[in-house]
Amino acid sequence: MDRVAARTDTELVFGGTAARFHGPGEDLLGRTAESDEADDHLRDPAGPRLLLVRGERGIGRTVFAHATAERLRAGGIAVLPVDCVPGDGEHPQLLALRLVMALEEHRSATTKRTPTRKPAAEALSAMKHDDRTAMAEALAAALAGPTPTVVLVDDAHHADAESLALLDEVDFDRVPPGIRVLLTAARHTAPARRSPSPGSGSGQAMDRLADNRAAHTIALPRLTLEEATAMVAQRLRSAPDADLMRRLHELSRGIPGALDALLVEWTAQDAIRTADGHAFLGTGAPIPLLPGHDRYVAALRALEEPCGTVATALSILWPLGRPAEALVASSTGLAAESVTDGIRTLVDEGILDELPAQPRSPASSPRGWTFRVPLLAHTVRERLGPVKRSHLSATAVEALWASGATPKDPTQLLEEADAQTYLPDRIADAGFLVDRDRAVTELTAAAHSLYPDLERRGMLRWHVGAVRLIEEQYDRDLAILRSGQAAAGCGDYRTARTAAEWLVCGPAEGLDPQAVHEAATLLVASAAAEQDWQALSRMGTAHWWEGLPLSAMATVSGRVQALWQLEKWQEALALMLQTERVWQATPGSRALLELFRRVAEYVLGRPDRFIRALALPEEPDLAPSKAFAFNIATFDVLLGIGDLRGAANLLSTRGMRLELLPQPNRFLWHHLNGQWDEALSLARRLLVDGGVLNVVPGHHLLPARTAAVLLAQGRPTSADRLISSVRGQVNGPLEHVLDHAEAEILRTLGELGRAEEVLRRGLRAADERGSFYGTDELLASLAEVHAEAGHPDRATACLARLERTAEQMNSGRTRLLYLLTSGKILDPDSSEAHESEAHKHLSEAVDLARSRSQPFETAVTLLAAVRANAAPATLLHEAYEHFGEMGATLWRFRTRTAMREAGLTVPGRRQATAENEHLLATLLAEGLTNRQIAGVLRLSEDAVANRLSRLFARTGMRSRTEVVTAVLRGTQITTPHH
Repeated sequence: MDRVAARTDTELVFGGTAARFHGPGEDLLGRTAESDEADDHLRDPAGPRLLLVRGERGIGRTVFAHATAERLRAGGIAVLPVDCVPGDGEHPQLLALRLVMALEEHRSATTKRTPTRKPAAEALSAMKHDDRTAMAEALAAALAGPTPTVVLVDDAHHADAESLALLDEVDFDRVPPGIRVLLTAARHTAPARRSPSPGSGSGQAMDRLADNRAAHTIALPRLTLEEATAMVAQRLRSAPDADLMRRLHELSRGIPGALDALLVEWTAQDAIRTADGHAFLGTGAPIPLLPGHDRYVAALRALEEPCGTVATALSILWPLGRPAEALVASSTGLAAESVTDGIRTLVDEGILDELPAQPRSPASSPRGWTFRVPLLAHTVRERLGPVKRSHLSATAVEALWASGATPKDPTQLLEEADAQTYLPDRIADAGFLVDRDRAVTELTAAAHSLYPDLERRGMLRWHVGAVRLIEEQYDRDLAILRSGQAAAGCGDYRTARTAAEWLVCGPAEGLDPQAVHEAATLLVASAAAEQDWQALSRMGTAHWWEGLPLSAMATVSGRVQALWQLEKWQEALALMLQTERVWQATPGSRALLELFRRVAEYVLGRPDRFIRALALPEEPDLAPSKAFAFNIATFDVLLGIGDLRGAANLLSTRGMRLELLPQPNRFLWHHLNGQWDEALSLARRLLVDGGVLNVVPGHHLLPARTAAVLLAQGRPTSADRLISSVRGQVNGPLEHVLDHAEAEILRTLGELGRAEEVLRRGLRAADERGSFYGTDELLASLAEVHAEAGHPDRATACLARLERTAEQMNSGRTRLLYLLTSGKILDPDSSEAHESEAHKHLSEAVDLARSRSQPFETAVTLLAAVRANAAPATLLHEAYEHFGEMGATLWRFRTRTAMREAGLTVPGRRQATAENEHLLATLLAEGLTNRQIAGVLRLSEDAVANRLSRLFARTGMRSRTEVVTAVLRGTQITTPHH
């Protein structure tokens, strides 16, 4: 197909695209009520003369004030900016002088005449002679001018206290209504109690100013999760994933400055990836550290000691609550009074939040303290030197152990802390400074409780911490195996492979053979997950395993698994036949290789053993984790062959809950059930993480089925780009599932010749390995391509082979494909027998499709049957509803065409028009030419041109570029009520 320009902002490709951070847009997010309040007061002639905008560090005071100023200027009101900076407070009357000068300069410029009085000169003289009375008079005179003006004083908390006091003393009743003063200032209010700590200097002056009867204060709150989501979407120009937003909101507590800091750091590390206009945080992405110039880090560094030392200790100890204060003193050597003073200053400066006692608690002292911005706490903690970090962690561990705490029952922790991870994290950091045996026991227990830890909260770290504390090689090797298995469970295959290689190459003397066998299995599985096909090819040879200190069982099992991952089915079965006595020796190896054999035989066209095994009970001697893994593999194969009913039965009989299954399994489940929104959501996440592998033999089902959904939505370019991005694996598994997906894209664009080439390539590759799996789709598509290209003999030959495949595989999907294909390609004009046979096959296809309960294939079958006059036209309504529920807009368009041809009324005329225009806009955004769009919609080029003209007329857009931009931004092109 013709390649079109890449849509780099919404690509759906393997690995996703790195997100980029964009500055604030035109919209002030999450501040609608406050903005309206500010506008009402500033435009009201009787409104307050002083308007204070207050909020904590990073809340967005400056952005808010500047947005307010722009609206005022647009309304013809002059705004005079006066910015305060750190150090201004050391110069008494400086702000007053600057206010007077700004007002006089503006007045002179607007009146164009020399005033009789010069307040600026008077103010300068007053400041020089420290004449407070003269400065007050100059300020009052400057504010007395009649010109409608708003003076914007930004960051007034840096201003000198005397100027703020002078402003407070102004008689604003005599100030003309057109003169307003808008100030922004920091005010660190603890969310738990909503009242600030008492300040000093300019802080106290600001508080007095806020109480002035001429003043009104607007407090900017933190962003809600919904508001933060809108802000992140604007910054990334992509819809953020729910998990990404949860982590952002937790680490920033909804403070815009902290949100931006996180986004800047994560995007700089390429940790946030985008796929299909959605943004995700890459699996295992570490929490970033704030740079030294960051506002929060700079604010902490600006404080005098002991604040820095206290904050450093509290970054480790704060979850212990009130006792943390004494522990800080004992661990740092500071006097108790110094620690108390340091904490008070940190609270006043907005670094810490004080946590008040519970409402019914008799105690008046706080429960403890927490960092206002969790990201800052993380930054301070992670920048600790290893020695200091170990000592502080040991202090926490000893305190908790003394109170009887365990990882399962971490008493004495604040409810704001992460009770599940805090104690094991501190044990891991303390290392040899705490009781070694107890540490190993508790770290191991905590790690097991967190499995599989897909968010990587700490399980792997705790396993590694336990390994470091174990001295005996035998116990240490077992711990290394557990750490490797844990790493694989949370998707860290590089660590899993390293652990497995350590054990396979030099296991401890006397190590349980089963443990070594599990290490060999882990090694092969990790290499497959990393798609290291060259390594797997070496592992598939006897030579690679020679010389390793492994049992015959481990060697045979590892080699068979490597061949199986490479889809070298014949070699794997031959090796299993030669070594059956070896792998039948233990329940674990027997169950694993029996599964390999069943799947291998199924792929090679011998499905009996696999089908019989579905009715067998689980192996009684298998560990629950092993039984679950084998059930998952079987479930995956069933979904891969389109046996939704068999997969549902397996879920039921084996007590498996869908929400606990791996994401690739859930993707296939949602796809077959027609739940395409859920399927696409999972696909984006998996593709961003590089999760294109399913259990063999369905290595490429995820991208192939995702491409099918995109194509059904009218997005052939996105589907093609996805398929291309996962191709080209050297020595890897078969790609014929991708070949079928690519051929369907080419067929949609009318490129039958290229589609035939791709389908033939896929069939050749499958034939070379003797694989029947997936060839049914290739044969069905190739038969239709031949028929459409005018080669009936070739189409009939393909159909005959498809029929033999259906008989051999005993698969409902393959049978349905045969019935559908035969109904489409048998020429009813050639003979009455052919017409009768075609109708018979399509009638059977309708019944079979209904029994399989898969909405998409049911709808496609109904459409085919009606078009061949093998079913009543009224069935098109059912197909139309199915396609609509799935969002298959291209197929819904085709069904509307069929309904009109059959003389049926299309329901919802306006809705249909809106859907047509949305589909047309989507095809434009895909970069298709008018000719290509005509091929996709099966219209003439003139018809496409006419539809485009109507689209432009209805929407007011004037070019294809405007339409594409709207689609990429997610803007609705038209509505049913347009």
